[in-house]
Amino acid sequence: MTWQLDPTNVGTGLPLEGVRILDLSRVLAGPLCAMIAGDLGADVIKVESPDGDPVRALAPPTFEGDATYYLAVNRHRRNVVADLRNPRDFAQVAKLASEADAVVENFLPSQVRSLGIDRLRAANPDCVWISITPATTGGPIADQPAFDLLAQARSGLMGITGEAGAAPTKVGAPLADVVTGLYGAIGLLAGLVGRLQGRAGRHFEAPLLESAMSSLINQAQGYLSTGDNPRRMGNDHPSIAPYGPVTTADGFLLLAVGTDAQYARLVDLLDSPSLVQHGEWNTNAARVASMHELRDVLDKIFKGSTTEQWMAILATSGVPHAPIFDVAGAFSQAQIRDGDFLGTMSTPAGETRAMRTPLVIDGVRPPIRSGPRGLGQDTGEVFER
Repeated sequence: MTWQLDPTNVGTGLPLEGVRILDLSRVLAGPLCAMIAGDLGADVIKVESPDGDPVRALAPPTFEGDATYYLAVNRHRRNVVADLRNPRDFAQVAKLASEADAVVENFLPSQVRSLGIDRLRAANPDCVWISITPATTGGPIADQPAFDLLAQARSGLMGITGEAGAAPTKVGAPLADVVTGLYGAIGLLAGLVGRLQGRAGRHFEAPLLESAMSSLINQAQGYLSTGDNPRRMGNDHPSIAPYGPVTTADGFLLLAVGTDAQYARLVDLLDSPSLVQHGEWNTNAARVASMHELRDVLDKIFKGSTTEQWMAILATSGVPHAPIFDVAGAFSQAQIRDGDFLGTMSTPAGETRAMRTPLVIDGVRPPIRSGPRGLGQDTGEVFER
């Protein structure tokens, strides 16, 4: 068995063309990491157990029987089935590992030991190895199963998400998994660069907990530097005002006034005595200290017109603003609807619309070359059975 490149990954001109990546991961963070590499031209082979990636069953919603959760992060790879507890299957996967430039996996440390995953690494000590882990190896929860919601809870994200005085709230998308997958992709790319520079065989670990905590950014640094524990503030920002939704006659509009100059333009545009009389609000520090009073004043003003009317008024004002869309609205806006971010993707059940990579290379967004595959669809070809 020799790892032949899939025809869809030949002649693409993409930066990772010719790079071979073995994807032993499942659910979201690991598959996302491998998909990013695939989007950039890498030839990816995904190995699933006979039971399949658990995300195949995370439904509804489905597309013609396939869980859309699986479809979201499993394009640009061939799919084989192997039972790593079976010596013959293990040997075939080890052969793939011996030819891979990088391996992505998210086994628990106890699973690594029981399955003998280190033997796969030994088959190719020069490859880049990416481990997506629950938490940094050696820590007290490093061998506990983890997923996005648990990471959001432990990381502090839920502690700062939600209305003041209300229950903690998770982010509406699997942010912890996504951030971890992105860190995994950064490690993978860094490892490939290292290979070019003669530093082969690097092992990168992208731990879910620590990756999620890294997304706290300013909230974390504020706590670490001052000891002040951030709190839930709904849509308010701890350091900027006005920086959130205001109420219009028929809904909401988002204002993101990040500087004193932008606030001055807003005051001039609105020409409201209730704002002008508060000259002390000309500084951001004063606005943050009075953010609730300021929001009440702005709500009364903005309730005088509809969201669409305010969008027209603000269009050339230099005041940062945006409509607040639901998911359908986000995909319907002209920037997305009339651009090339959306494409068509093949699936075992037929074609569906899908998001292409957000990256643009030399002015061109890479196309979707191949969509997710059925469980074990390429086993016979890859393993030459």
